[in-house]
Amino acid sequence: MTGRPSVGIPMREVSVEWQGEGLLFEGRADNRPPVLVDGDTQRAMSPMELLLLAAATCAGADVVHILRKQRVALRRLAIAISGTRRDLEPRRYLAIQYRFTAEGEGVDEPRVRRAIELSLEKYCSVVASLAPDTQVTYDVAVA
Repeated sequence: MTGRPSVGIPMREVSVEWQGEGLLFEGRADNRPPVLVDGDTQRAMSPMELLLLAAATCAGADVVHILRKQRVALRRLAIAISGTRRDLEPRRYLAIQYRFTAEGEGVDEPRVRRAIELSLEKYCSVVASLAPDTQVTYDVAVA
């Protein structure tokens, strides 16, 4: 793969540098704090854990944005996420399960479900970047 895409939003660039021991890397993006990533999962999150974290954050940001547009006074949104990986290389995610918990004035299950569905089916770039056969499911609790 070479070259740059000719269309779309401006490219984003990050870099990693091996820290000289194990599989520990320091990741950087312009004007942001560094992030440690550990392929051995001994000292930091692994790349695959970070992918789950990215998927949860991406969907969460969409849900917050959508509910705010609906004038829902969201006080809390918590997301737990888990993934099931293949046994064989590449050990990609075959399934991802979200567990959303939402609290606030005007928060009801149908609104939260609609916001989640919009995120997971239309807006979340991380989920859209997964293999097309990755099963993505979710549960909702409204407090």
